[in-house]
Amino acid sequence: MKITLDAYAASHRAVAEWKGNGELPKRVPVRTSKYLNNLVEQDHRRVKQRMRPMLGLKSFRTAAVVIRGIELAEKIKKKQFHMSKLGGLTATMPEIWQAALAA
Repeated sequence: MKITLDAYAASHRAVAEWKGNGELPKRVPVRTSKYLNNLVEQDHRRVKQRMRPMLGLKSFRTAAVVIRGIELAEKIKKKQFHMSKLGGLTATMPEIWQAALAA
């Protein structure tokens, strides 16, 4: 396991504190990179693009459902969600929806 942090000082202090408390093994390497965390930010860009025209959501529950749906659509598009895990062609529609919503 490796931890990659950006230059934000609070993150480095938190990791040092975890290592000091024993919550994180001392042998776990911590590296700093300005750009490695950008992959995560790029994934969220599509969520932001879809949310902007909506002008916000009324409740936290609605936001959670909408964002989960957008994330699932992206997983399917990037081929990170595989139907073969569900039994392939033998899976029923309710099983597929449950697996999709759980993803």
